[in-house]
Amino acid sequence: MKLYHGSPQIVHTPQILVPNRTLDYGVGFYTTTSEEQARDWALRRISGRGCAYVNVYVFDEAAAVGLKRLDFANPPGEEWVDFVYANRNQRDFTHDNDLVYGPVANDRVYAAFALYEQGLLNKQELILELKTYSLIDQMVFHTEAALEYLAFAEAKEVRP
Repeated sequence: MKLYHGSPQIVHTPQILVPNRTLDYGVGFYTTTSEEQARDWALRRISGRGCAYVNVYVFDEAAAVGLKRLDFANPPGEEWVDFVYANRNQRDFTHDNDLVYGPVANDRVYAAFALYEQGLLNKQELILELKTYSLIDQMVFHTEAALEYLAFAEAKEVRP
């Protein structure tokens, strides 16, 4: 499976870094099957200055069968809402998955999710709203064991 990671630099060796902000699926190395999504992520990180890179990887999914994996449906449901909410709002939240795969909470989803977090939408209303969106996917590598199955293929320079 081909996966993409947008970054201000070429990332030959993916690493699990602790981000300086909360993310949908917690700490991990974030990838997507959408080259366009990775390009958007890369350009967002450079704020319109200079160049960025779409790093391309090959994930050996067949060999990674022993890994613990959590897959969310698209459109997302209650389990996804609970997982993203926990990652965004509970500082000590952890899980034991090697890989997590599912929808990206894009800008529209963030707006709907903010209404849920403020109590202006209940969980069922949020899920109903999310079903109207066409969402891109993401695969997040949470352990070094998972990263063993991800091989760097190339990097493509992108500019605003």
